[in-house]
Amino acid sequence: MRKKIVAANWKMNLTLEEGKNLVDAILTTLPAISENRQVVIATPFIHLTQTATQLDKYEHIYLGAQNCYSEISGAFTGEVSATMLRSAGVQSVIIGHSERREYFKETDELLVKKIEKCLNNGLSVIFCCGEPLEIRDTDKQNDYVEKQIQAALFHLTEEQLKNIVIAYEPIWAIGTGRTATSQQAQEMHAHIRSVVAGKFGEKVADKTSILYGGSCNAQNAAELFACADVDGGLIGGASLKADAFTTIIEAMVQS
Repeated sequence: MRKKIVAANWKMNLTLEEGKNLVDAILTTLPAISENRQVVIATPFIHLTQTATQLDKYEHIYLGAQNCYSEISGAFTGEVSATMLRSAGVQSVIIGHSERREYFKETDELLVKKIEKCLNNGLSVIFCCGEPLEIRDTDKQNDYVEKQIQAALFHLTEEQLKNIVIAYEPIWAIGTGRTATSQQAQEMHAHIRSVVAGKFGEKVADKTSILYGGSCNAQNAAELFACADVDGGLIGGASLKADAFTTIIEAMVQS
């Protein structure tokens, strides 16, 4: 049985005090999480050690980072490496988010290096893929997303793919208030699973968790998570509010 996962992406938000208070509030109302369910909280770098301490005694809730650099050490001012993240208690890293691709011009080649550095240093990866509006409007989204997956993941072994979670994020539905319908989400998630199956086989694909990352919130989470190939969500704005995020976790637990 593949894992159901809800991952919070705080993006560039919250002071240290605000972050601490948010995690405390989430933990206070956290529902029971079973063995095949996970929660990941991906914070800005400055929060990592503080959040690691807060999560230390909790099972099935993990610390994530939002990025890492493609090299392990050196004269790269302002960057943070996979080894540094591991030493801070990080267990999972978001790689290839649409904002990193757009604003920081991250290429497929760079993402491959980042993924390799994470996996080689014991970190799991939440790999993001998804199409912009102009691709969706021309009905080319399947080919677009397939090429992203091929470029970033097809060099991996089956064993390495076990440490990859795929997050589908329709760029046209991030922070816009628009959300893919549950049917649109299911169709793309099924396509992504078929792409993985074509390369790695049905058994591997069936064990690969695929998350929905386009404006998932407390109101639509249960419907989205009820889809056969939607294994949870990568949550942005709704993860900054304890009550909303807890509701989303409950929807994942019950799915």
